[in-house]
Amino acid sequence: MEQQQRYENLKMGERGAIISIIAYICLSALKLIIGNVSGSEALKADGLNNATDIVASIAVLIGLKLAQRPADADHPYGHWKSETIASLIASFIMMAVGVQVLITAVASVFKGRGEPPDLISVWTGLFCAAVMYFVYRYNKRLALTIKSQAVMAAAKDNFSDALVSVGAVIGIVGSQFSLPWLDPVTAVLVGFIICKTAWDIFREASHHLSDGFDETIIHTFRETVEQVEGVEEVKELRARNYGSNAVVDVVLSIKDGLGFQEAHNVATNVENELKKSAEVIEVHVHYEPSK
Repeated sequence: MEQQQRYENLKMGERGAIISIIAYICLSALKLIIGNVSGSEALKADGLNNATDIVASIAVLIGLKLAQRPADADHPYGHWKSETIASLIASFIMMAVGVQVLITAVASVFKGRGEPPDLISVWTGLFCAAVMYFVYRYNKRLALTIKSQAVMAAAKDNFSDALVSVGAVIGIVGSQFSLPWLDPVTAVLVGFIICKTAWDIFREASHHLSDGFDETIIHTFRETVEQVEGVEEVKELRARNYGSNAVVDVVLSIKDGLGFQEAHNVATNVENELKKSAEVIEVHVHYEPSK
């Protein structure tokens, strides 16, 4: 994939982040207002969940914008990791809000409730779940088109939010059947989901920032290199993430006796084959004669 095309993909990815931001702002306000009016702890917790998602989506948007900046003297590999750093920051904010939701919800469980929430909270939850599902479908399709990990992560967050809204509805409906405690208990579950989502984002972002890489993809890269004519052995192959892109370092053993130009051609072919992968932006090849 050409460098310019990668930047254009990042630009396209901004659409998904902007749509998510708009949806989260509207739905968060709606849930918090209706949650307070109807007395639903689960809907209010879901509204706070969406409030954290606004921050996460803004972080993705900022990351996508910063990642489009070209390489410079301080960033010779470019600014691709900006979106990963933004995701890490967003995970901290989400975890803080998730803990706050848990504390409030647990206090409501022990406090007890006299009346179940108004049924308007049920229709609000169902409407919000439907909206988030359509946003998820759009972002998933966009992520697959531009091959963006950040947009795909946003899509997964959209889907989890749709499920959270469904869960809130279940809790609210259950509270109508002489089980008023079921609503705040559902709010506790929503708090756990927020914390779990924050942890997953943190784990993936920190894994990338510490140069962790998927071993399955490494194996695929190795198989690709081994099939290049002139390669006798792949002695070492490593890769690291730069946003949704990868930089690959490979040490080859090539046929003994090859001239300089022939050996160089083998290395160039290895580089070209690896760059056919959507995520590979740069390949460093070192070769030495087989013994």
